[in-house]
Amino acid sequence: MSGSDSFARVDRVGPPLTGGERETLRAYLDYHRATLAMKCAGLGDEELRRRTMPPSALSLLGLVRHMAEVERAWFRRTMAGEAELPLVWSPEGDYQRAYDPEGSTGPEAFTAWQAEVAESRRIEAAAPSLDVTGENKRYGCEVSLRWVMLHMIHEYARHNGHADLLREGVDGAVGV
Repeated sequence: MSGSDSFARVDRVGPPLTGGERETLRAYLDYHRATLAMKCAGLGDEELRRRTMPPSALSLLGLVRHMAEVERAWFRRTMAGEAELPLVWSPEGDYQRAYDPEGSTGPEAFTAWQAEVAESRRIEAAAPSLDVTGENKRYGCEVSLRWVMLHMIHEYARHNGHADLLREGVDGAVGV
């Protein structure tokens, strides 16, 4: 079984062309989450770990691990107030450890990422409005759920660009 077989068939639904702010933000975020899964679909652990853009140490597996960390940091630690919750990959708080795919497997990373996405969706759905705020202890600032969702869309979009190049380097696949 390939490291990402559970992502071999990813349903990616485009965001609505009309709709309310929250519905649109939610849809764009889910669209970008699905894009990352599609970029990893059908690859095994070795391919997911492959660093195809030297001198960069980025890999698809590292990106999935990083996005699990980012989901946890912004939704659980900041918006849900679980500030003392350790990072997914580093109890010491080293955000860079997530990028290192060595010793990690696709199923492990995708399971962690999916769990964090599920928690993020739960937290977002439970918030009465996009104006709800949370405190980010790392940066010492208060942010709104609206800001977090926009930031997450940006974070996924940026890293999905990286994933495009990484996937092309692994097996020549382009587009999604």
